[in-house]
Amino acid sequence: MPKGKRHIPVMLKEIIEYLGLGQGNVVLDCTVGLGGHAQAILQAIGPRGKLIGLDFDQEALDRAKQNLKSFNNCTLLHDNFRNIDTVLNNLKVNTVDGMVFDLGVSSLQLEEPARGFSFRSDAPLDMRMDKDLQLSAFDLVNFLPQENLADILKKYGQERWHNRIARAIVRERQRTPIVSTGQLAALIIRILPYKYSKIHPATRTFQALRIAVNDELEALQEALNKCVQYMKPQAKICVISFHSLEDRIVKHQFRRLAKEDKLKILTKKPIAPSEEEIRANPRARSAKLRVAERK
Repeated sequence: MPKGKRHIPVMLKEIIEYLGLGQGNVVLDCTVGLGGHAQAILQAIGPRGKLIGLDFDQEALDRAKQNLKSFNNCTLLHDNFRNIDTVLNNLKVNTVDGMVFDLGVSSLQLEEPARGFSFRSDAPLDMRMDKDLQLSAFDLVNFLPQENLADILKKYGQERWHNRIARAIVRERQRTPIVSTGQLAALIIRILPYKYSKIHPATRTFQALRIAVNDELEALQEALNKCVQYMKPQAKICVISFHSLEDRIVKHQFRRLAKEDKLKILTKKPIAPSEEEIRANPRARSAKLRVAERK
């Protein structure tokens, strides 16, 4: 993160209120990021409590370790939250008092151009949250068949112009490889009519590629399937999502688990951040929080 930038955790007040933590509690932060939520959780659970923090992004995890170094009761691990069963079993943790998911791309990833997540800077086309992943956005853009590329843009980006963009990408890459975020964004700007979009024309394409590269939606589905067995009775699970695809998965999973009498849904509709928070942190504007309790 550039110098002078302060990390602001999204909907922190609401998360802490819903978790309702006490001294000695055990909490799993499935997306520890830079440690903003984790720090407030550690303060709430006190020195007798324990926080387990996961992140798929080693760079974020290294920052979190630095930011949380004054706490000696947190365990931070480089892992995908789809593996929460393996993580907790390895740590011999049978149950937790709360879980937090803060989904989507982090401010660290967006603000470091070299990571290739943003169309606002020209950088290598990458988008891998975990640099050990084999396929990057470059591979998808330059080697996927047109039909598969269009499917990704439609499914993960809800892009109405998915066929047009996929066709243009294939035509362009036959001429020259598409190697940078700026090159891809410029191509999309050239072929899409601005008047049809309130957002930057490349927004949905970049979202779709990022989700596909990191297998984000499938990982979320897996994690939510596994989490309930590790929650104590009355333990809360809080999930912040940033787009409708994530939110829909959370909503449907919570409803299914409520029907199975495993969860009680505490937020009939997702909670949005306050106007005050959005003014202080514009990144929060699209956040939605859903909370459920273990029965």
